[in-house]
Amino acid sequence: MSETDYFREEDFVWMQAAIEEAKKAEAIGEVPIGAVIVKNGEIIGRGYNLRETNLDPTAHAEMIAIREASRHLEAWRLLDCTLYVTLEPCPMCAGALVQSRIRKVVYGTIDPKAGCAGTLMNLLQEPRFNHETELVGGLLQQECADLLTQFFRRLRGRA
Repeated sequence: MSETDYFREEDFVWMQAAIEEAKKAEAIGEVPIGAVIVKNGEIIGRGYNLRETNLDPTAHAEMIAIREASRHLEAWRLLDCTLYVTLEPCPMCAGALVQSRIRKVVYGTIDPKAGCAGTLMNLLQEPRFNHETELVGGLLQQECADLLTQFFRRLRGRA
């Protein structure tokens, strides 16, 4: 089964928007990770990695998008929202997504060192928590992975 058989057309549109956010991070020397939160066919939150820029370990793309979406909705509960993110969420972001009651998470590529949407563990669907999210991985996986691979190659001078 191919990506086009599994994902809806709008999923590709929203992941492309997350990729554009990742490119904003890359343009300022940040690790290229981007996220968007969608509700009713509209982006209500955007974010890209700003850890180095803000000197803030919590300035992950997902956290920034969650904050913006919450301000947009004037609520901390992101019910009926979907997060599209280029890299599998880490433990902090997965925890924040559970706490925000987000309905669905769609990610691009796995994170073998910190992925908590199934790679190291799955905090997003942990039945002992009070909320579980729908979860789909692998959308535009190669494009999302290439962003990171190329960034780190350039960083190490092997581009």
